[in-house]
Amino acid sequence: MADGSVAHWIEVYLEHLQARKLAANSLRAYRLDLTSVAGELSGTPELPASELTAATLRSAFARHAAARSASSVTRAWSTWNGFFGFLVVEGVVAGNPMQVIPKPRSSPPTPKPLQGEDTPERLLRTVSAGLRQARNPWPERDLAVLATLLCTGVRSAELLDLTVASLAGRAGDRRLHVRGKGGKNRSIPIEDALDSVIQSYLQSRRARFGERLPGSEPLFVDHRGEPLRRGGLQYLVRQSLRAAGISDRVQRGAMVHALRHTFATRLAEDGANAAEIAKLLGHASINSSQTYIDVTAREQRMSVRANRTHQVLGELSDR
Repeated sequence: MADGSVAHWIEVYLEHLQARKLAANSLRAYRLDLTSVAGELSGTPELPASELTAATLRSAFARHAAARSASSVTRAWSTWNGFFGFLVVEGVVAGNPMQVIPKPRSSPPTPKPLQGEDTPERLLRTVSAGLRQARNPWPERDLAVLATLLCTGVRSAELLDLTVASLAGRAGDRRLHVRGKGGKNRSIPIEDALDSVIQSYLQSRRARFGERLPGSEPLFVDHRGEPLRRGGLQYLVRQSLRAAGISDRVQRGAMVHALRHTFATRLAEDGANAAEIAKLLGHASINSSQTYIDVTAREQRMSVRANRTHQVLGELSDR
């Protein structure tokens, strides 16, 4: 068995994950899950990793779960499961005890797209017209960011990780190369309309800052020319929704992610199958993509059921 405390091996594991080129947000989430549970261990995180037992972990997870949601606990469980898989490979522990640590049963998350048939178009028209109030207005950038989210379905972390070189190919055959969860890459086709919006933004960016744009530069920047960050992206989306008067069309628990869900929902409405949706969205499991199709089918049936003709037929059949 290898020596070292739990805290020591957490740092080693995080270095291992960092070598896989995970997004900064993903690494922060891994660290939080690992250190939060480790802080609940009897004997503190300085407990030797080789002395971790199922009973010790079960108690730590029970304390960890007390004030957290089921989804947070499930995510922490998955993180520790991966951590122990690493410890087994490194010879630190003989086996993975996580299989006997209970975790919440969670149903697949329900998609939360923007509500209202015309909502995405209304949002885009608002920012294109420069109606979002900002200290340094930049409608070309705002439109490019929102259009990319709505027309490619990339996650917020994926969008922020894009570089100028991520936009590849010639006009008319443009693609967006995205580094997704777990370092898995995918390529998303870019239609001419979106390409035109992004090119207009890049032209306005050169005019603002008077500089060339090497491929390594971040694709989206803030009004100072610095890489656009998570807080800035959330603020941009929130203020744009408010300017368009559609803040009430965002379901609770969704903000930037609502645009990704809108993209996927419209794919399902237009007849895309689960495999196609999974490939475009970078889903690890096709079950996640099937959810959009199932929800769309339910909503279509509810719409049909609401047809007043069916109500009349129901009355006639009861006679």
